[in-house]
Order: sequence, then C-alpha cells, then structure tokens
Amino acid sequence: MKLYIKSISFSLFALLLMACGNAENNVKKEDKSSKPNYQVTSVKSDTLKYEITLPGELKPYEEVTLFAKVEGFVEKLNVDRGDVVKKGEHLLSIEAPEIQQQLLAARAKQGEIAEKLSFSAQNYQRMHKASKVEGAISSLELEQTKTRFMGDSAALSAVKAEVAAAGQLAEYRNIKSPFDGVITSRMVSPGALVGSGKEPLLKLAREDKLRLLVAIPYKHANALSPNSKASFTLNSAPGKKFDVNFSRSSKVLDPKLRSMMVEFDFDNSSDVLSAGAYAEVTLKLKRNEPTLRVPASSIITTTTSTLIAKVESGEIQLVPITTGITQGKMIEIFGNVDSRDQVILKGNSTLKNGMSINAITEQNQLN
Repeated sequence: MKLYIKSISFSLFALLLMACGNAENNVKKEDKSSKPNYQVTSVKSDTLKYEITLPGELKPYEEVTLFAKVEGFVEKLNVDRGDVVKKGEHLLSIEAPEIQQQLLAARAKQGEIAEKLSFSAQNYQRMHKASKVEGAISSLELEQTKTRFMGDSAALSAVKAEVAAAGQLAEYRNIKSPFDGVITSRMVSPGALVGSGKEPLLKLAREDKLRLLVAIPYKHANALSPNSKASFTLNSAPGKKFDVNFSRSSKVLDPKLRSMMVEFDFDNSSDVLSAGAYAEVTLKLKRNEPTLRVPASSIITTTTSTLIAKVESGEIQLVPITTGITQGKMIEIFGNVDSRDQVILKGNSTLKNGMSINAITEQNQLN
C-alpha cells in the first residue's frame, strides 16, 4: 500500500513539472511572438565606381586682351578679326614722335659722353705715365685726372641705361603677338588715340587646344583622380562624342557654389570645335577608398536628421548618418556604422531606440 501511494505521488510531481515547463515555454513563445518582425540586411563595403553628367564650357587654352603701354595714335593695323597669327608677329603700330625723340636725345647724349670719356681716359694715361718721372707732375694733378676719368666712365654707364630704357619704350609702339592664335576681336581703327589703359586694342585666343571647364559638386570631389576620364557632347555636333582626360583642378572649393573647378584639355588642332560652346559632360569617377552602402529603403528621414536603424542583440539602435551617392537601389552612408553591422531593410519612423524586434535575415526568410 505504501509503495502504491509513493508511486502516485511521484507521478503527480512529474506531471506538475511538465505543466510548469509547458507554461514557461508558452510564455516564451508569447513573448517572442509579441515582438515585431523586421527584415535586416548587411551593410555593404566596396569602392564605388559611377558616372555623373554635368554642364561644362569650352574655353580657349590661352586668351589675352592687348593694351597699349605708350600713348599715341594707331599708325598701322596689320590684322583683323579671324586672322591667324604666329608668336612674335607684328600686329599693330603706334605713332608717338615724342618717344622717338627721347630715344634720339639719349643716343646723342651717349655719343657726347663717350667722347668726353675717350679724352679723359687718354689724359689719365698720359698723366699716369708722366708720374713715373720724379717731379714731373704732382700727385694732386694725377688724382684729379683719375677722378675725371672715373666720373666720365660712370656717366657713360648711366646714359647707356637711359638709351636702353628709351629704346624699350620706343619698342612698346609695336604690338606683337605673345603666342600663336587667332584674333577674336578688334576694338580700334587707324588714327585712334590709345595708350595708358584707355581701351583694349585686340583680343587674341589660342584655339588649337581647348580647356573643358566643369564645376564638380563637393560630394564628388574626392572621387576625382589624375586618371579620371570624361566624355562630352555638344548641341552643335549632334551624334558625336568627344573623349578627354583629366588635366588639372583648382583643388579649392568655391565658397558660394560648394564645388571645385576641374579642367580637361582637348586637342583641337583639326579645328572641329569652337571655344565658348556649352557641353554636356559625363564624368567617370571612382572613390579613392571603400565606402559603405545600404539599400535606399533603409534610410529614415525626419525633419531634423537622417538615420539608419542598426540592429544589435535584437534591439534597434538609431544612428545619425549622412548620405552620399545613390547608385541603383543602393546609397552611400557615412556615420557610426561598419561593414559587420546589420540594418533594418525598410526603415520607418515607428522604429525607436532600444526597441526589441525579431530580426529576420534574407536566409531565414527563405527557410
């Protein structure tokens, strides 16, 4: 009888333990089922390559406006708009008689002082030779003769400088081409009074080589490298695409536009394009180091910030970020995130910091 009672008690105890275990499992299942399910995805890290299209402008490789340094009247004009000229070619002459007279006066003065120097040099040589005979001349006379000789020599050096300056000033009457190019504008006619910055004379541009200028926004600036390439099209040349390589950049952002000016050189020796044309430029860019990307649907945008919902140990952590380049369905992000993190695939404003969720990976979803 006692054995039977003990057996019944043990069975009741076992049933009680099973009931408690089932109750605990039910509670756990209920707790788990009470958490919302969210699909998560891994943050992707790679070196982004992409293309952007921006407006550009073709400029002459070199361009200059010519002014007259001396005042006078235009005597002769050898070129007109559209003329092709070579470096050093005589373009325009200015009539300025007073400048020529200054040069002639300086040369005459040089001849006069040269004669005086010749006489004083000969006189000094004679006195120096005579001084070797004791008592022939006094040391004071010899010193005076030497002083006159040295004074005349210094005077000749000074007048030579005056002649050179007057000659250079007279040379300014002839306007010459500083480089090979084409006359793009003529602003004066023979007989016009010019000089002292009164008005420009001619405009000259080099168009056998052109500069393609493009303003690149700040967020793309660090994706530019010396190996960057681009292509451009023009409305004036439909159906044609022209390839160019990166040449130089300003390296400084424009404070107003928040962009960096970049130049690509184009060989225009065949004269197929004209400076001043606007172009549509396609740039091929590549980040100089790997960056992080997530699906664009993961981004949470509020009135004050841009966030990403990172999942750690089943809890939401909202991380402030800034976004970069969008490519397809993926977008660059910058913030306290790394490639080992998982984020909510479809972010929304209902997600809160510390919120517990059931994270469902793509693999789990398939299962």
